[in-house]
Amino acid sequence: MKKVRKAVFPVGGLGTRFLPATKSLPKEMLPVASKPLIQHAFEEAVNAGIEEFIFITGRNKSAINNHFDNVFELEQALSEKEKAEALCLTRDWLPAPGNIIFIRQQQPLGLGHAVWCARNLIQDEPFAVLLADELFITPNSKGLLAEMVEQYNQTQSNLVAVSEIPLNETHKYGIIKTRNNSSERVLKIEDMVEKPKPENAPSNISIIGRYILDSTIFDYLEKTPKGSGGEIQLTDAMKLMLHNQEFWGYKLQGKRLDCGVPMGFFEANIELALNNPESKQQATEIIKKIASQIK
Repeated sequence: MKKVRKAVFPVGGLGTRFLPATKSLPKEMLPVASKPLIQHAFEEAVNAGIEEFIFITGRNKSAINNHFDNVFELEQALSEKEKAEALCLTRDWLPAPGNIIFIRQQQPLGLGHAVWCARNLIQDEPFAVLLADELFITPNSKGLLAEMVEQYNQTQSNLVAVSEIPLNETHKYGIIKTRNNSSERVLKIEDMVEKPKPENAPSNISIIGRYILDSTIFDYLEKTPKGSGGEIQLTDAMKLMLHNQEFWGYKLQGKRLDCGVPMGFFEANIELALNNPESKQQATEIIKKIASQIK
């Protein structure tokens, strides 16, 4: 049985929805509940048993590299001031040296191209893909990817996280076709379409930002032409691959927080503040205070 040991984090996007903040700061470094988006995704991967972390970056993304490094001056200052908790938050979650790799995408050609950039490091192993601008609150404290790895260990087949969305939003996502009852947790995928119009969508079940893929996806990405938005779409490559390999949808049980748009990012900060026992009471009081002013 092949184990999922490696994860790819495509973080080379421009983050235009968050300008001007993302003019100099990567979107993935925007904080949700005091922790950058990329760290939330990284910790979810760690909880799922991932051992090697591959970041596909672009220009002006050095803040991500720096975040995953030791900062001697800061650590020394915190140590001298005996701020043990702050020191822990700074370094104790970092991966072991040699387990994290950064690759430049060089051209912003889409998610499919970003994943393809990791081909020489993945080689012939199955691997996970995590989109850092999507957060998930699940009953399983280890997170959505840990659940998917457990499912993958049973089937050894390609697996994508999916969730139902309003039909009028299908043009924003990759949409799957399945014969299963939509209430089932694991869905056999028969087809998938990237960002279809509502009238052309095969369902209202969307692919969301977690994947476990066989390494042969790289062969299909090589052949995939530019699709929606003039980019190489991962969904298009998976659609080609579907003719020769099984794909399963793993339905989210929990809440999806789309931090790729400003209001979703705002919602995520509220949700995580309310889910944290240390901040729940104060966050609740603030929300009630603001809500009382709404007419």
